[in-house]
This record gives sequence, structure tokens and C-alpha cells, in this order.
Amino acid sequence: MRKSTHGRGHNTPNLRLRQNYCFACGKNNPEGMRLNFRYEAKRHSFVCRFRLGKRYTGPPGHAHGGIIATILDEAMGKVNRLRQVVALTSEITVSYLKPVPLNQPLQVESREVRVRGRRHVNMAEILNPAGEVLARSQGIFIAIDAKRMFQKFVNG
Repeated sequence: MRKSTHGRGHNTPNLRLRQNYCFACGKNNPEGMRLNFRYEAKRHSFVCRFRLGKRYTGPPGHAHGGIIATILDEAMGKVNRLRQVVALTSEITVSYLKPVPLNQPLQVESREVRVRGRRHVNMAEILNPAGEVLARSQGIFIAIDAKRMFQKFVNG
């Protein structure tokens, strides 16, 4: 299995987007989060370090649950790059273990759990600097024919 060293955007060898407006990782979305993932081979996981500002507030001083789910979903989606596929989220479960603070360094890590045919199961965790898991997720992703589904958005 080929290992990618980065995880920005949604491009794969089979899909080249003209621009990326993804809310979580798109560099062309001025309102987006612009999360930037890297593959860490020793840990067999994708990792993104980030801070959440007050625009992502849920409970006072803490992140909104929908933003937490967005980050976890994006992290799990990056894992599909290891298999060189585009796979869309079919199902996601999130365990909110501790409140996720705003304006503090955080990290999300994701890895593959198993693959059966087009069905990819991945997991992700958001951690604080002490290594405590604040939120955890597992998701099912279904591999698709990206060129066919996104033809009008693809270069070449």
C-alpha cells in the first residue's frame, strides 16, 4: 500500500479538482477551517495540529459538537488516501468524552480499522497536549467512482 506524505485537499491520482472549497480542508474556501493533514508512517496515522477560535464556539470556551464531528470526519476521510480511493461518508459515530477547548493547541489523529470491498472503516481521535482523548469517532466510508460522480468539477 502506497503511503502519502500529506493529506491536503481531496485530490488523488484519479481525481484532480480545479479548486477545493471543502469547509474542513479546502484552501480555496475563505470561510473554511483549512485543516492540513500529514501522514506519520511510524504511527500509521494521519495527523493534523490545529487551534479552534471563538467562531467555533458551542458551550462557552469550548467547541461546538458539530465542529468536532466535522474535524473527526475529515480526519477519517484522509485515511482513504492510503488505498488511493475517494470514499464518501456513509455513517459516523462520535463519542464526546471531554469538552474540547477553544484557543488551545489540539491534534486529531486518524487510522484505518478495516477494509472489505468498497467499505472502509476508519477511526479518529482529538487529543489535547497532555495526550488525553477528548473525542473519538468511527466511520464507514464507501469507495466511489469519483470521476463519474464529480465530472464537472474535475480537471482534464
